[in-house]
Amino acid sequence: MDNNLTSEPKSNGVKKGGARIIVDDDDEGLSPTDLSEMLAEGTKEAHDRAENCQFVKDFLRGRILRELFKRGTTALYFVYSAMEEEIEKNKDHAHIAPIYFPTELHRREALARDLEYFYGEDWKNQIRVSAGTKPYVDRIHEVGKEDPVLLVAHSYTRYMGDLSGGQILKKVAQRALKLPRTGEGLNFYQFEGITSHRGFKQLYRSRINELELDMETKQRIVDESNRTFGFNMMVFSELEGIGNTVKEEVQEEGFGHSHAEVNQDDINKCPYYAAKMAATGNPTYALQLAKMFVGHLPCQVALAACVALFAGFTAWYLL
Repeated sequence: MDNNLTSEPKSNGVKKGGARIIVDDDDEGLSPTDLSEMLAEGTKEAHDRAENCQFVKDFLRGRILRELFKRGTTALYFVYSAMEEEIEKNKDHAHIAPIYFPTELHRREALARDLEYFYGEDWKNQIRVSAGTKPYVDRIHEVGKEDPVLLVAHSYTRYMGDLSGGQILKKVAQRALKLPRTGEGLNFYQFEGITSHRGFKQLYRSRINELELDMETKQRIVDESNRTFGFNMMVFSELEGIGNTVKEEVQEEGFGHSHAEVNQDDINKCPYYAAKMAATGNPTYALQLAKMFVGHLPCQVALAACVALFAGFTAWYLL
């Protein structure tokens, strides 16, 4: 890797002490045959398919149930436990040592803290690796034992994703599930050893680009990365199926609470909610709406506007 010795060097985002490696602030000089470029280009379709899974789309809209989030965290715990176990075993391997950043990247302990938050002190006895997660875990152990260079694909795909889109999911989950702002339940997304996600990702990409690999091996790593996306989609599909059976209302988009969590006082305070639920034909909410209209004069104008807007939108949609 080319280190830049400048009068105002830019940090690579590594927080711990010791020598700080300075990396380029942009992607100039990269070649299409650099592994990072091959991975970015070669996994575009798989990445898009994963992002367009219904589970992911619902998550990004704030439609995530607490039970599904807990199960997703459990799946991640088993995946990262397997991956970091194999990375640890192979930390002196020529192709793993340059990307060995346990302090900065490893997530197993953070996930353990999240699971303790969701399940309590007895969390280890309450979780099991699911049928949708097991093939992923098994594959990681397989490559760690038989073909360690392919751990580069698993490490790159997971950690770089966590430092990128994972930060968006963190904000969505915190809002939708009403998790504490102090970070409980979201330790997985907190990289305390990294001050700059962008800088660290640049460092990491530069490290994998420096690995001495022939084109055949690089392509095998790209293929394994695509396979990794497939394993993630299996987990998403499993969670989506579980979500269809969970007896809990889907959370309102953008509000971070479910219909089941809204009590009578909330309805009194929210004329739009009452109007919307009355439009479903539920007599209870229709009666409540009528009471609001008669008993709360200041709400009449706002209520009328909401009903008109809702009716207008419905008419437009049916045309």
